[in-house]
Amino acid sequence: MSRGVIGRTLAVVRELPEELVLPPGALPATTPDPPAPTRDAASVLLVRDGERGLEVFLQRRVLGMAFAGGMTVFPGGGVDPRDADTSVEWAGPPPSWWAGRFGCGEEVARALVCAAVRETFEESGVLLAGPSASEVVADASAYFAERRALERRELSLAAFLAGARLVLRADLLRPWANWVTPVEEPRRYDTRFFTAALPDGQLADGVTSEASDAVWQRPSEAIADWEEGRRLLLPPTWVALADLAELGSVAEALAVEREVDRVIPKLVRDGDVVRVVLP
Repeated sequence: MSRGVIGRTLAVVRELPEELVLPPGALPATTPDPPAPTRDAASVLLVRDGERGLEVFLQRRVLGMAFAGGMTVFPGGGVDPRDADTSVEWAGPPPSWWAGRFGCGEEVARALVCAAVRETFEESGVLLAGPSASEVVADASAYFAERRALERRELSLAAFLAGARLVLRADLLRPWANWVTPVEEPRRYDTRFFTAALPDGQLADGVTSEASDAVWQRPSEAIADWEEGRRLLLPPTWVALADLAELGSVAEALAVEREVDRVIPKLVRDGDVVRVVLP
């Protein structure tokens, strides 16, 4: 089945290209039995309007990392148990709304939104929070020390926001997708993807221990880099880039209505390569 923009709604399935295979050694010799448990995670497609159209913020993960080393990804990571802290001052759709969109409980939904905000700040320096429910921080660099403390897990998001007197802006996020790591993998994540626009006045950077480089790029150009062997992409990233390439602006990306279905790919050997098969 194909995927495309239908009115303002994106259909559910996009076929993966034949060339999208995993690196040698990506598939373990044996499938864990029982499959490894999944860990909740959040990832954010951070977008802006560039001179030639929509751009997305991408990072190349450091080689040798336990998960997705060397891959080009969006900012994101696993949920911290403290992300479910109910003391976070919150503006926008409540956890119950997010729970309905992502098909999970309200506590998990709250943690996912908080993880999305926290990970985006840790990995890109972009802070989706403000001094009030209608404001956004104009210069997040003032909180660099707190950013480092969050990354080292010395500080929780709730404690950071409370100390800085900031409100989490859940209304700046949009639900995008839900991908689960294949059962063949020894390390698995149940990742919810979000979209968010770069706030006015803020800058995104690659100052994180988990990325070797970072760049703003048009989605179609990122896919072209993958086709030319300059990038390594996992299926969720390739699909998201292909979807974004059909949208012309940040306004379109935030307005599109997503059907968020849980996607659990399967890994299969095809000669010397490992292919990803979608249900």
